[in-house]
Amino acid sequence: DGLNVLFIVVDDLRPVLGCYGDKLVKSPNIDQLASQSVVFSNAYAQQAVCAPSRVSFLTGRRPDTTRLYDFYSYWRMHAGNYSTMPQYFKENGYVTLSVGKVFHPGISSNYSDDYPYSWSVPPFHPSTEKYENDKTCRGKDGKLYANLVCPVDVSEMPSGTLPDIQSTEEAIRLLNVMKTDKQKFFLAIGYHKPHIPLRYPQEFLKLYPLENITLAPDPWVPAKLPAVAYNPWMDIRQRDDVKALNVSFPYGPLPDDFQRQIRQSYYAAVSYLDVQVGLLLNALDEVGLSNSTIVVFTADHGWSLGEHGEWAKYSNFDVATRVPLMFYVPGMTTSSVSQRERVFPFLDPFSHVSGLVPQGQSTEVVELVSLFSTLAELAGLQVPPVCPEASFHVVLCTEGPSIVQYFNDSQEKVQEEKGGCADTCRCFNEEPVAFSQYPRPADTPQWNSDKPKLKDIRIMGYSMRTVDYRYTVWVQFNPNNFSANFGDVHAGELYMVETDPNQDYNIYNNTSHGCL
Repeated sequence: DGLNVLFIVVDDLRPVLGCYGDKLVKSPNIDQLASQSVVFSNAYAQQAVCAPSRVSFLTGRRPDTTRLYDFYSYWRMHAGNYSTMPQYFKENGYVTLSVGKVFHPGISSNYSDDYPYSWSVPPFHPSTEKYENDKTCRGKDGKLYANLVCPVDVSEMPSGTLPDIQSTEEAIRLLNVMKTDKQKFFLAIGYHKPHIPLRYPQEFLKLYPLENITLAPDPWVPAKLPAVAYNPWMDIRQRDDVKALNVSFPYGPLPDDFQRQIRQSYYAAVSYLDVQVGLLLNALDEVGLSNSTIVVFTADHGWSLGEHGEWAKYSNFDVATRVPLMFYVPGMTTSSVSQRERVFPFLDPFSHVSGLVPQGQSTEVVELVSLFSTLAELAGLQVPPVCPEASFHVVLCTEGPSIVQYFNDSQEKVQEEKGGCADTCRCFNEEPVAFSQYPRPADTPQWNSDKPKLKDIRIMGYSMRTVDYRYTVWVQFNPNNFSANFGDVHAGELYMVETDPNQDYNIYNNTSHGCL
């Protein structure tokens, strides 16, 4: 009959999770999912900002094909009438349901989350979503502020709850409806945290004493970083608590003690998210659907936590583009389970000591643009064809191949086959590559460098990541005809992963780039 799909997408989550080797973060429920899943340790988003990334992976097309680099156009009108992943499942007999932030709300999804094309019923948004940026953070003076760092007493919040709590409750309700109706479903749930403001139940701070929080390993702006590559974290600067610090533009830096507070609150928000995921997966067990449901867990992009002197996303570095990605497939990533067997019992991060390891780990470099074709294959649907080079007229095709072929790759096998790679031309030709890109309005940081509108884009940074290196060129871009001029290179970056895993030492000017 085919498997159901539970698609969990998180906003701004970099892989700071126990299952990705993080020793500080407490994420037992996501780790438990990983222990039954194939986990990809080198998965990358196509653009490190919400709307372009989500439209990209939900259509299976890259930003140059969706022509969305900002928040202000709807691809069906602006680029081509492309089918989406949920639409494809809907057309193949699935009930498709959206809870929370799946598509980015607003113009980029036609103010409807692409309903009715993508979803069987109108998408659900938490009623408290509208308070996300309100003054709900209590300062030391007892007054309310719109802060970046925002631990809260949930009982004092509007309606006595938070958006992600409401989304979990609605998703659990829908799981019970689906069990009763006995219909195949594609249920997508989009969680807001750890997107800013870092607003979460204050008890999660107990998990992360401030004395245990370190600064980023490289909290400085690298000497050879091209100015065009730097993002000046304007959304952070606009928060009340950051405004009060009078940080200089564009490079800051933020005071060390405040950097630790941001990192502490980001981790606390991740553990709050983990509880929501745990409750959701526990409910999947409760309704007896764990043995017939694919679970996918990922994020729209990462988030800088002080690395390179940067915060937020808006860049081509790994910290902004790398995401968690795992697939639980009953009978494939784990042995078949009976209907009453518990796969995902809820684990309390305040008492649980996590020691779970992923069921299978692949180090292959993969991209979120492959999600569409991968999920189609896992669900037993016909995999959409590969897009031709120009596909604006093609309704159904994808630019990301299925990654199911990597599900059986163990880390040892991949390392054994790799055997190092000194010749970057050969690597590019033979190894998987992840492509990301980011637009800029100018060669130096401006007030709109993080989120330039289409009409203001003058430069596009195209970045490719292999298992060995990240290579980026910043080239002239014409927003009127969406063309990049690779003959007009404004700046370049080259980082070798083995010797420079944090991407601090740009060797672009030391090397020849003929093959690239």
